[in-house]
Amino acid sequence: MSRLLVLVRHGQSEWNLLNLFTGWKDPDLTAQGVKEATAAGQSLKGLGLKFDIAYTSALTRAQHTCRIILGEVGQPDLKTIRDQALNERDYGELTGLNKDEARKKWGDEQVHVWRRSYDVPPPGGESLKTTGDRTLPYYHKEILPRVLKGENVLVAAHGNSLRSIIKDIEKLTGDEIVARELATGVPIVYEFNEDGSIKSKKTLG
Repeated sequence: MSRLLVLVRHGQSEWNLLNLFTGWKDPDLTAQGVKEATAAGQSLKGLGLKFDIAYTSALTRAQHTCRIILGEVGQPDLKTIRDQALNERDYGELTGLNKDEARKKWGDEQVHVWRRSYDVPPPGGESLKTTGDRTLPYYHKEILPRVLKGENVLVAAHGNSLRSIIKDIEKLTGDEIVARELATGVPIVYEFNEDGSIKSKKTLG
């Protein structure tokens, strides 16, 4: 029985390209992002993977990535559940700002703390910890039980919502997970043992 969970950060978005804090804003993929999502789907197809269900966020860039991947693996009509529990971290007052502009306004050190600390949120926004407080209950209630009963599950979401899940799966510390870079459009394939521990992990691409 396979118990596979595939996590994919959405392909490059229009605001990624512009170096803007995106959060809950809703830009679509760039042409490069479409290519990345297509390549992700092709790499999963190369493994012969089929999914029982897919999950994505309430945001266009993740949904578009999910649709492209499912098309590439030959499952365009697969049941897909969208939920804002999987949305990107809310960047609060940083949202929409160019990262260089934010450094000018608040200083390099403060912006670095907001971006790379585990539990310090930007003004009006979420830290990685509070993002996890939103994402992990949903993961444990809706996603993990399906994996453990033998389903193959695809999750197309965002850098920080996926970091929250990876921290939980791999039993990482806050410092370890904030240092983890997640490339756009690169699938991570986890196989679980029956007790919920990790049997294998493979990063594609």
